[in-house]
Amino acid sequence: MDRSYEMEDKTSLVKGAQDIAKEVKKQAVRKANKTTDRAQDGYTERSYNQFQGGEEDAYYAQEGNYDGEANEDEGSSEATEGHDEDDEIYEGEYQGIPNATQNKEGIAALGQSMRDDYKDRLELETERKADEEELAQQYELIIQECGHGRFQWALFFVLGMALMADGVEVFVVGFVLPSAETDMCIPNSGSGWLGSIVYLGMMVGAFFWGGLADKVGRRQALLICMSVNGFFAFLSSFVQGYGFFLFCRLLSGFGIGGAVPVVFSYFAEVLAREKRGEHLSWLCMFWMIGGIYASAMAWAIIPHYGWSFSMGSAYQFHSWRVFVIMCALPCVSAVVALTFMPESPRFLLEAGKHDEAWMILKQIHDTNMRARGQPEKVFTVNRIKTPKQIDELIEIESDTGTWYRRCYVRVRTELEGIWLTFMRCFTYPVKDNTTKLATVWFTLSFGYYGLSVWFPDVIKHLQADEYASRRKSFENERITDFDFNFTLENQIHFNGTFINDRFTMMKFKAVTFQDTLFKNCNFEDVTTLNTYFRNCIFMETTFFSTDLEPYKYPGSEFINCTFYHNKTGCQISFDDDYSAYWIYFVNFLGTLAVLPGNIVSALLMDRIGRLSMLGGSMILSGISCFFLWFGTSESMMIGMLCLYNGLTISAWNSLDVITVELYPTDRRATGFGFLNALCKAAAVLGNLIFGSFVVIAKSIPILLASTVLVCGGLVGLRLPDTRTQVLM
Repeated sequence: MDRSYEMEDKTSLVKGAQDIAKEVKKQAVRKANKTTDRAQDGYTERSYNQFQGGEEDAYYAQEGNYDGEANEDEGSSEATEGHDEDDEIYEGEYQGIPNATQNKEGIAALGQSMRDDYKDRLELETERKADEEELAQQYELIIQECGHGRFQWALFFVLGMALMADGVEVFVVGFVLPSAETDMCIPNSGSGWLGSIVYLGMMVGAFFWGGLADKVGRRQALLICMSVNGFFAFLSSFVQGYGFFLFCRLLSGFGIGGAVPVVFSYFAEVLAREKRGEHLSWLCMFWMIGGIYASAMAWAIIPHYGWSFSMGSAYQFHSWRVFVIMCALPCVSAVVALTFMPESPRFLLEAGKHDEAWMILKQIHDTNMRARGQPEKVFTVNRIKTPKQIDELIEIESDTGTWYRRCYVRVRTELEGIWLTFMRCFTYPVKDNTTKLATVWFTLSFGYYGLSVWFPDVIKHLQADEYASRRKSFENERITDFDFNFTLENQIHFNGTFINDRFTMMKFKAVTFQDTLFKNCNFEDVTTLNTYFRNCIFMETTFFSTDLEPYKYPGSEFINCTFYHNKTGCQISFDDDYSAYWIYFVNFLGTLAVLPGNIVSALLMDRIGRLSMLGGSMILSGISCFFLWFGTSESMMIGMLCLYNGLTISAWNSLDVITVELYPTDRRATGFGFLNALCKAAAVLGNLIFGSFVVIAKSIPILLASTVLVCGGLVGLRLPDTRTQVLM
């Protein structure tokens, strides 16, 4: 009996000891988690405050770090040494009744094991943060030793060609839109898709290529995205269907979307602090050059209808397609030149590729010294601080998986990595900066692109109103046995009657026939442009080699009529079309007006500061945009457009510089890509709004653009000043 009670006591003691061990294990894990979080937050806040406080001067006073000592592996943890496997308790193994001393030792060993895991991870992250801050200071000194010279200027022109291709892509939409509408028979309801689809592709591309540049490198990401843009831009000039044309322009926009975030991230990482603001502003000039190039090419090529050729009636290659090919040349030039440029050394150092980065930095130094006539000057850096790498194991299934399975895993892994990097843009200490930058990017883009992309339509509608005021009207006319062999233009005919008339080798331009009778008439070699036969009656009439398609005679009735060799497709002509030349010339002037703003922003960027230039430029642009509301003539609208563009460019330049300097290297292109994608989303929104209201009331989108620009400028003034900071 006593023995049975003794056995029950032992069993209860064993269960109690196990319960106590489980509870202590839970408490140890919770305490380790809290300790880790507090240590992480405390270090992050201290390091960020120290970095913002300008304590880099103390670093310059130190000696020994610049020449650099070999990095020592400090990743091992003393807490993991001396681990005794005998301390572990395995489930299912009877260990006897633990006494008080054994309980304490087991609990301590269990808690120590959990803390070691967290400590190892925390130590790696802490050491990496410290290494990154040390690298930021050391890298600035190295770039200063390399100097600013031939290498930076060579890279300046190569990246400038890529930025020029982005500017061309934006302006191509507005220039091609009127011609593509006519050539592909696009109704007015579908014309807005061409502008929107390109910006949609650029929006997705900016986010994707920016994130990829932080994973695989600036140079490689830029090469791929520019190649995609060049290929599909070239292909779009040959396709005939509107759907396929939209698809090609979508992928072309997807490719060029990566140009801006990658170009600025790439170039900023080879510039010293005192040169960064000025030379990034000079780089922005190439976007203006791209706009001037597109305007000049459109002005010189598109109106020349004689440059076109056709292969039958199905394949038409008009002059606007030649213009699209010419606009792909800057992209092709950038791709060829990029093959001769190295990767960003700052990216390589962040990725742990010390030797490759050192070789490129030595190449920069030697190139600049030879250009200065000092080839004997030696690159004195022996070792550069490299941040500790936190490896992540990824199973690619190289042995058992199929090729498409491996590709799928690789793509999924890269996309997940891009997304994780993007989410880090919303963590301390860059979370507030991302929110403010997003507001400024959205408002500036909405105001600028909303006006610029659809501004040719404003001029077009002004000209259309003036053209309609000169329209001739004919009512209840009766014409019999007459030969029409001349052009009829800008006329409207009501309730007319045409009997035994011949329309031979002639053009109808902006002519409307309303409720008119055509009896025993003959139409031969007739070309129509903006001509419609509404609710008309055709009796015993012959049509030979005409372009009269069903949409041109809505509500009309045909009785015993015959059609021979009807022309297919829409007819495009610029003969005596003054408006086409005028629209391209207006855009040329508007783009050229950016030049003074570019020069002023480059010279003053490092003197008056990024924030003053950003906020002041946006507020002044909003005021000038507001005065477009009062523009009642073409000359007044053009003058206000030039003023608006000249003021806005300073805001763009300063915003590009601030964005590059506010993000650390490991997420610089990702953050820039996200903001540029938001910029394109705002452009699409502005495009749609202007497309809806420009005919009804042009004052509404102009007033809206003015308001958002002023609000965005006020938010921009609250961003931190980055003039004295090294690249994080």
